This record gives sequence, structure tokens and C-alpha cells, in this order.
Amino acid sequence: MKRLTFYMFLLQGLCLGIAPASAKELGKNLGDNIQQLDTQSQVWVIKDNQLQREPFVWAVKDTNKAGQQPLLQLLTAENKSGSSRRGGEKEELEDFNEVIKNTQKQEGMFTLYRDKEKGKVYLEVKPEQINRNFLATMTLESGIGERGIYSGMPLQDFLFYFQRVNNHLHFVIRNVNFRTRAGDPQARSVARSFSDSVLYALPIKSIHPERKTLLIDLGDLLLKDVPGLSSGLSWMLDGQYSLDEDKSYFGNVKAFEQNIEIESVYGFSGEGKDGMSYVETLPDSRALTLRVRYSLSQLPEKNTYVPRLADERVGYFVTAYQDLSNHRTDPFTRYINRWSLEKEDPKAPLSRPKKPIVFWIENAVPLEYREAIKEGVLMWNKAFEAAGFQDAIEVRQMPDNATWDPADVRYNTIRWINTIDGYFAMGPSRVNPLTGEILDADILVDASFVRGLQKEYSRLVEQNSSPSRSSLTALIRNRNICGNGLQRMGKGPANGLAKLAGEYDLCFRMEAAENLALGSTAMSLLQNTLPSSDDLKQYINQYLRLVIAHEVGHTLGLRHNFRGSTFLKPEEMNNTEITQQKGMTTSVMDYIPPNLAPQGVKQGDYFPNQVGPYDVWAIQYAYSHSGATNPMAEKRFLDDIASQSYRPELSYATDEDISDLDPTADAWDNSDDVLVYSQWQLENARLMWERLNKRYPIPGESYTELNERFNAILGHYLQHTYYTSKYIGGQSFFRNRGGNPQAGLPFQAVPVQKQRQALATLQRYIFSPEAFEFPPQLLNKLAPSRWYHWGSDIQFGRLDYPIHDLVLFLQSGVLRDLLSRDRLTRLKDIELKNPNQENLTIPELFDSLQTGIWTEIIKADGKPVKIQSLRRGLQREYLNLLTDMVLRKEAVPEDARTLAWYKLRQLGEELNKARGSDEYTKAHILETRDRINKTLNASVQGN
Repeated sequence: MKRLTFYMFLLQGLCLGIAPASAKELGKNLGDNIQQLDTQSQVWVIKDNQLQREPFVWAVKDTNKAGQQPLLQLLTAENKSGSSRRGGEKEELEDFNEVIKNTQKQEGMFTLYRDKEKGKVYLEVKPEQINRNFLATMTLESGIGERGIYSGMPLQDFLFYFQRVNNHLHFVIRNVNFRTRAGDPQARSVARSFSDSVLYALPIKSIHPERKTLLIDLGDLLLKDVPGLSSGLSWMLDGQYSLDEDKSYFGNVKAFEQNIEIESVYGFSGEGKDGMSYVETLPDSRALTLRVRYSLSQLPEKNTYVPRLADERVGYFVTAYQDLSNHRTDPFTRYINRWSLEKEDPKAPLSRPKKPIVFWIENAVPLEYREAIKEGVLMWNKAFEAAGFQDAIEVRQMPDNATWDPADVRYNTIRWINTIDGYFAMGPSRVNPLTGEILDADILVDASFVRGLQKEYSRLVEQNSSPSRSSLTALIRNRNICGNGLQRMGKGPANGLAKLAGEYDLCFRMEAAENLALGSTAMSLLQNTLPSSDDLKQYINQYLRLVIAHEVGHTLGLRHNFRGSTFLKPEEMNNTEITQQKGMTTSVMDYIPPNLAPQGVKQGDYFPNQVGPYDVWAIQYAYSHSGATNPMAEKRFLDDIASQSYRPELSYATDEDISDLDPTADAWDNSDDVLVYSQWQLENARLMWERLNKRYPIPGESYTELNERFNAILGHYLQHTYYTSKYIGGQSFFRNRGGNPQAGLPFQAVPVQKQRQALATLQRYIFSPEAFEFPPQLLNKLAPSRWYHWGSDIQFGRLDYPIHDLVLFLQSGVLRDLLSRDRLTRLKDIELKNPNQENLTIPELFDSLQTGIWTEIIKADGKPVKIQSLRRGLQREYLNLLTDMVLRKEAVPEDARTLAWYKLRQLGEELNKARGSDEYTKAHILETRDRINKTLNASVQGN
């Protein structure tokens, strides 16, 4: 029915020629026959800390009072026959029984009728289901194995409802981002201020004459491109792809009591004037097929779940909305995402849950990994015991003859997928967007994580059976620093994956596979012993167990905690008495690399075997029973838990924090003193290079594999250089609150002694003449792959290893990072923020770098000098950088620009006294001196 406010009644009266007084009387008479209906003319309000719909528009109930019938005829949108009037024409609907003739009926939340011969699926909507909220989840059930288009990927979740408009059902996405509290007059403005999204207007095929149910063709909805795959494919595959409806059809269709599961099979065709890009995993890049699983389900009704308020000191994913009744500075209300867990015995300090969280291991998971996966899931029961729950999580095996699908929202599954470029794991969950209650979760693990190591495991078994072979390491997949040495190692999102699933955390990626493989290399190179096949198998299973525990943490609501690795002192990391009892990390929600012992220390555990104290504490915050019946009533209870965050083992730093210069928060670092641990790893890398040259390749092995191992170690080297650099001008950020003297201030600068130690480490391992001394024989072994076919990229042009370009690239990256505007500005600011302490100043940084980079000149003592080729490249880069500062081509603080001018002048004076002992050095000194003179005498225009 059309709904009109009382004032609209008056307007209609005037339009019909009714006198104002008569119209007023009409409104009064109608008032006795007006009722509030649950319709689209409502707004969201917060009542008793729950989100509810509340009407604010009046609807007219039929009445036979004299004088009202002409007006009521105008206000009535639906007549008894179920048809509507549009432009004075009556629209006829098809006969219900005729439409569903020859169909297979499935009854459930919605009743489905399937005509397989015609490829039709009809959905029957009950009158009481109109304007009612349902949850839609979309999952990519098949992929192409590359570029982010992977099977099992979540696409989108949202709240929707069906709204009848004339003879159409609108498929509408509910806007839940803006809400008001019950009784707030602003409720009247919310509906007109913030729009819902009507995605499709679906023609009503028929209306049942008795049940008054509405029948729609589901193909009008779910054979359309609801998730927007066409634009996503075009962007990710670098070509124009569009949905081809002639190639699209319904797969499996199932109806259950609380959900329906629909599989849409989409055919896409490529076109475009510039042609299609080549997609390695497709037999023909002009066409592909994707399967999308649509799960439409009911929201929990009248359960006892109480939303729990979030606290920034404890890392949870949140469901947030703007409370327009809240006039504070921060208008947002934030609920943590968590499961609904209730004790069987509420009075018992430790009780089983009424309904445990059950994870099913998909029957596609290889048999040899199932036990490790199970152990990773059950790690979390220790944390739930601290929250009062025994066996809160269960693990079951999906039978080989299971009749249900892993994407069915009734099941939480751990799925195994295959890609050629993924190297990822992820643990997304689907939540009630009104309350934050987690309703379903599926963990995806890409087989690429262990495929390379499994290959090496097979080779290891062969070599152990052959006495003529004496060594083995795992296959090292090529890092982002590749054979030409000029691609910077990055931590960006997967190619296009964020486009499809931007709201989900994509975990690990390539760096995880590289760290895993590097650890297996170190098993033989560092410990100087050949690992057995059982050793490597155990290593893989321990890492897979950790990955699963990490992803389960996400499905429980937890975000990353990149301070998780800062638990033990470096010297404790390989003490198994400590790591087996106390654990290795504060949290498995960090990215944990394999723990590699320094030289001279017996190797301990590579990976944690239990969740950490932060994990236990965070689970207590989310799942401990407070006894409160609404969110506000448990604030004090929750604050008592969160107020413990000042303790080092409970500190939290997540994704948005690690971009800052905080040496205590990053992925893939280790120990509570990263500076010491990273120096150990830099020494380990040098030792591995030395032994790599002596031992590899093994008989019959390609030199290409040695190339990959060399690059893997190089990536490890640069990674720990980066961790070291974060100490210079660095500071740690803590989510502390006022009023707790134990917590300290939010920002804490790195002590100057640590900054100087970091600078000395960089001088030694990056800038010194001995930093990159590789045996010539090793450099001549680094051969590229020469396979040329799909899935194998061949290197054209120069084939040998460009060692000068590589080293200069690494040195330049570190140097420019140290002398960047951001770093120099931080150093200046820290002098003001720590006025009573000794600080590392910009002059000290410049002086230290100049002395280290130009050592041969500054400490020549009048003797002829010979400067190596790698050093000459570094010195030219230093000169370029300072020259750009002086000539205002580089944006830096003015004090830094002045110091650059001063250091160039000092360097020029030293060069005037220097003498080269060879032609390279003589030319280098003269050319540098000339450039400095021209720079210092140049006419410079201001910015």
C-alpha cells in the first residue's frame, strides 16, 4: 500500500476540492482508523541497545465511513486480485500453477521451483517475508588459479530485503550505517537522508490466489552480475570481459529451513579493440567460466546474544555504525565481531558451550596435513578455558561422500585450494551487520604454501636412499628481489584480490612461502647437518599448524597483532625448556618467521606450539560472560580486562601501525630486541652464502635452483636491514589511556644508544667495503631459467647476474630511506619531544654516513687510495642525494639542506688532499671534486 502522512492527507483533500475545514475533519475521522504497519516507510532505531525498525509514516486502513471512500480509492495500491494500477491500465499476472508446471519443488526458508528443462528457478516469497531482513553471502566457488581469481574467495556480504512496488519486487540492500535511538525525532529524517540501494526490480510472475505469495524468476536476479565480476575481471586480467547470459545457468540449488543455497554458473566473454591479455591458466583467454555460490539466510531471531563494545586496546574486527542520537565528538558505536557462546552451566567457572564452534576439514585437504590442521584449530581451546569454556571449538572431518558443499553457510570449513601465484591463507567470517555476531567462517589455504617444499621432501627421500648424494635444501621460490635484482621487495596486496574481497584480511602472501622455504634451507646450511625426511616433514607440519591457528584467530574475530613476536629475549629463543613451556610469542596473530639460531647456538623450536598470553587475554575480552543484558551494562567489566594492556605481553599493534618507524611492530621479525636478532640473521645470511658456494649445485641439479637460493638469502638479508633501519629516528606507539601510571605515554622514542647501534649495523652490513664480498665463482653460478612455455617466464637480454646494479640498488634504497624527509623531520621533532635526553641528531647522522661511505678519502692520511667499484657507485649515489638537497631538488627540512651544503664542502676539502692509486680512483676523485665545486657555486632558485 502507498503510505501517506497526515499532512499528505490534507494536501490530497485540497486537491479534491475539499475545504480545509472538511479536510481537517476528514483527518480527524481517519485518525480513528489509522494503524502503524511494518513497511518500508520505517527507520532504524536503537531500543534497549538492540537495533529495531520503527515506523513513522501512517497507513490508511480500509473503512466504510461515509465521505471517505473517494480518497481511500486513491490511496489504495493493491486490490483484491493482487494486480496494481499503473497509468490507469490493469496489469495481468500469469496463473501460478501454470508457471510452476513441470517444476521440482523444494521447501525451505523460501520455496524454490526448478524447471531443469527450461533452465528456470522460481522463488516464492511469503507476504510476511516482504520488508524482512535477510543476509546474503557470495562466494567464488571456482576460479582460474591466478591474479586473485581463486576458488573459495568471499565476494560480498550484505543485509537485504524484498520490497513490493506495484507488480515488482525490489531487491534492496539495507543501509545499516546510520541509526538513531528509540524516541529520537531524528528517526524521521534518517530514511530520507540516507538511501538504501535498490539493485534490481524483479517482475512478479504470479501471486498465489490463496497464500498470496509472490513468485519471481530467480534468473532475473542471480543470473545477473550481482557481485560486479565483469568490472573486476576486466581490471585484474587487463582486458574487457562481460557476462554472457547465453553461457550462464544455474548449478546446484538447495533449500533448507533457515537458508537457501544457489549456485550460479557465469560465462564471461572477452572482447576489446586492444585485444585480450594472455592468461596462463586459461586454454583460451577469450572466455572463462566462474561459479558463484549465493547463500541467502535468516538472521538469528530473538536470541540471547548481546553485542559487545569494542576497545582499541584489544584487536578485534568491528561492526561500526554512526549513532545519530550521539552528540559526542566520536559519533560511532563499535561492536566487536564474535561468536555467540553460552555456557551449558552458567554458574560453573568452566563449562562446555551449549553450541560449540565446529570446523570441518574439507575432504580435499591432503591426508598428510589433516592432523596438523586439527592441532592448529584446537590450539585455541586453551584461550577459551581462561574465558570459562571447555572444548569451545571442535574439529570434524568432512566425509568423502558428504552431500553438502563447503560453501554452505551452515558449515564452517577449512578449504584447500590451488593457485599458481597465490601463496596465501585467509580466514574470513560472515557477521550479522546489525550486531557483529559471527554466523559463519571458512578458512582458505593455498597449496602453494607447501607445494615447493613437498617437492623437496620427495627429492630428500630419494637422496637419503642414495649414498652418493650428501646434501639437500628446500626449493626456494624466487623472491620479489629477482634475478635482475631491481624489483623492490614489497608488502602490497595481491594482484586484484583486494578488488574482489577488499573487506577481508589476506594473510601471508609470497613472503610466507619465502620465509618457510628459507627456514628449510637454513636447516642444512646453518646447522651444517643434513636434515632427514622426517625433520623436513615435521617442519612443514609445524608451520601449517601455525598458519591454521593464525587463520582460526581471524575467524574468532581477532585482527593481526604485529607485536606478537616480541615475547622472548633473543638468547631465550632457542631454549626449548622456555619455548615448550612458556611459548615463543605473545600472539599467533603476528606473522611469525622460522626462528633461526645464531652461529654457535643449538637450534631450538622453529615455530610456536601454543597460543600466547595476548591471545588468551583477547579471548577473555570477547567471550567471558559478564552477566549483562545490554552492551552499556558491561562497560566496567570490559574495561577491567582492557586496562591490563600496559603489560608488555598484552601490547597490540596491527596493520595500520607497521607503516610507521616502530621497531617493535612489524611482520616477520622476532624477539623483544629485533636489533640484536636481526644482526644475527645478517651474519647467518653471510654464512649461508659462503656454504651455498661450496655445496651447490648438487650433482644433476640445475644452476637455476642455486640462483633462487641465492636470491632467497638476499631477501632475508634486506629484510633484516629494513628492521634495523626502523630504529633510527624510530619511536614506539602504544594504545594507552590516561589515568594509569603504569601504562606510560602513547609515544616512546627509541633510546639513542639503540639508534647508534642500528646505524653502526647498517654501516657494516650495507655501506662498508666488506658488506657485499661474494666469491667470483658463486656469481658465475647464478644462471637463469631457460624454460620457455606457459607458466615459465624466460629472461631475455643480459643473462648473467648484474651484481653492480643489484648492490647499488640495495645501498641506494637504504641511504635514501635514512635521508628522507620523513626520517629527518622525525629526528628534529624528537629533539623537542625529549629535551632532557641525549638524542641522535641530524648532524650526527650526516657525519656518520659521510665518514662510513667516504672512509677511503677521509682516513687516507695523505697516502694514495684505491676505491673499489662497488664503493664508487655508493659514493656517487651519496653525492647525488646531497647535491639534490642543496639544489632544492629534494624536499627535506631546511636544517638538513644546510647540513648537506656543509658536508659537501667538508668532503670537497678532503678530496683536494686525496690521491688515487689507479685510473678508476683518480678519475672518480677529480670528477667528484668538480661536481661539488659546481654545486656549491651554483645559482639556486628558492622553492
